[in-house]
Amino acid sequence: MLLLCCPLPFLLLLLPLGSRPQKLPTRDEELFQMQIRDKAFFHDSSVIPDGAEISSYLFRDTPKRYFFVVEEDNTPLAVTVTPCDAPLEWKLSVQELPEEASGEGSGDPEPLEQQKQQITSEEGTELFSYKGNDVEYFVSSSSPSGLYQLDLLSTEKDTHFKVYATTTPESDQPYPELPYDPRIDVTSLGRTTVTLAWKPSPTASLLRQPIQYCIVINKEHNFKSLCAVEAKLSSDDAFMMAPKPGLDFSPFDFAHFGFPADNNSGKERGFLKSSKFGRQTSPKPRVDLHRVCIGNKNIFTVSDLKPDTQYYFDMFAVNTDTNMSTAYVGTFARTKEEAKQKTVELKDGKVTDVFIKRKGAKFLRFAPVSSHQKVTFSVHSCLDAVQIQVRRDGKLLLSQSVEGVRQFQLRGKAKAKYLIRLKGSKKGASMLKILATTRPNKQSFPSLPEDTRIKAFDKLRTCSSVTVAWLGTQERNKFCIYKREVDDNYNEEQKKREQNQCLGPDTRKKSEKVLCKYFHSQNIQKAVTTETIRGLQPGKSYLLDVYVIGHGGHSVKYQSKLVKTRKFC
Repeated sequence: MLLLCCPLPFLLLLLPLGSRPQKLPTRDEELFQMQIRDKAFFHDSSVIPDGAEISSYLFRDTPKRYFFVVEEDNTPLAVTVTPCDAPLEWKLSVQELPEEASGEGSGDPEPLEQQKQQITSEEGTELFSYKGNDVEYFVSSSSPSGLYQLDLLSTEKDTHFKVYATTTPESDQPYPELPYDPRIDVTSLGRTTVTLAWKPSPTASLLRQPIQYCIVINKEHNFKSLCAVEAKLSSDDAFMMAPKPGLDFSPFDFAHFGFPADNNSGKERGFLKSSKFGRQTSPKPRVDLHRVCIGNKNIFTVSDLKPDTQYYFDMFAVNTDTNMSTAYVGTFARTKEEAKQKTVELKDGKVTDVFIKRKGAKFLRFAPVSSHQKVTFSVHSCLDAVQIQVRRDGKLLLSQSVEGVRQFQLRGKAKAKYLIRLKGSKKGASMLKILATTRPNKQSFPSLPEDTRIKAFDKLRTCSSVTVAWLGTQERNKFCIYKREVDDNYNEEQKKREQNQCLGPDTRKKSEKVLCKYFHSQNIQKAVTTETIRGLQPGKSYLLDVYVIGHGGHSVKYQSKLVKTRKFC
């Protein structure tokens, strides 16, 4: 039987953590109040209840000691120490019980100071010691009666830890049991996904206890306990708010240890008015660590990962009744590399069609076979604007946004190689046509005016005709106009979806064609043409398109125009 060694102040704090209440000896209240004012003893002593996991903290280089009593010989005993975010040094030792503390005694409690002197007057027999950050156990099927002493020390930094002790390890089993093969298997690996599988805990499959699995993903290292994960996830170090030995506890401090604050006593003693009891800390930046609990499944796919990145995966079986956990053997994996972009070769004077996914990019290469003084790039963006970058032998020559048709002429260089990067729109997929040539007269795309709108004259509307006008250029080109009847509820959003400027007249029905004509003007101010479209129905809506066709046969569409004939004339 594991007994509390003495009526210490921590007793009241630790008992609610236990799964089974323990019978306490009576105490002298006056003596208890006198002893609780001994701050050094208050901080240096603590007790471990039987069958309950306790959470506590250590200041760096400040040892902490716990006690418990095993009253009978040949008693089973298990002690588990879980470091959280720093390695621990801990030692378990035992010494004989004082006669007054034996089971045959009167049951009257000793004065606390006298018990302390008996405890510390001689060194006990060391049973076990450990140094590291693993979850470590001491297990004995037959332990002698005595006063057991657990000493803990952190030499690295202030840290949290957990301790569990029981004299009934066979029946308690608070920690989920691991399967015979506790490893996590990586069953599938992609650029942004990793699929994990593991064998179920016997606690769930055989004992039918409520077990859920929690996966932890990060880029730094594996974790040996869920306690360490929680410490890493914490936005600030709660134990840094704890008072140093010798200072009073305030309700503010207790709130950080998970104990309820007594607001009344705090007001009486003025805890909240004084700043010396709490140290200010600034929040830490959020760590790149994710935890997800998935119930009792034993296969899971982690998604939304970055390509060509190493990730560490840990799995914890958690008993949902006790909230105690056991760690599987963690693993790590590197996601696959992003598929390398294929570089498209451009041929001199030949138009190339390019499709780019939303927010995507494409790379093209142009390597003229002969020496050249100039090189011309003509780009026709079919939908939204695209970004173009041109580098010559690694040097950036051009970086611009292109909407509609644009032409860029760059100075050439013997044996130069050009790398073109095209970046798509954030709104959606992009389509474009591109031509590269070292021959200045080789222009497949027709020249366009700055304004490619079609203007409709409202005063010239009739019940069967509409009159429109559009701008041309100094270059003689062929213009074709097409019409299509649409519903009255046809709106600008529908029109916008049909604004693929790369679709030519060959995609239209013959019945939609109105006429084709050649037009140009040496005076750019007078490069405008009008056309009256007849044979329309009264009160109907029509979508008008004008195509300009270049010498190479490639066409560019002007902005569509929605018109409506008069209903009554």
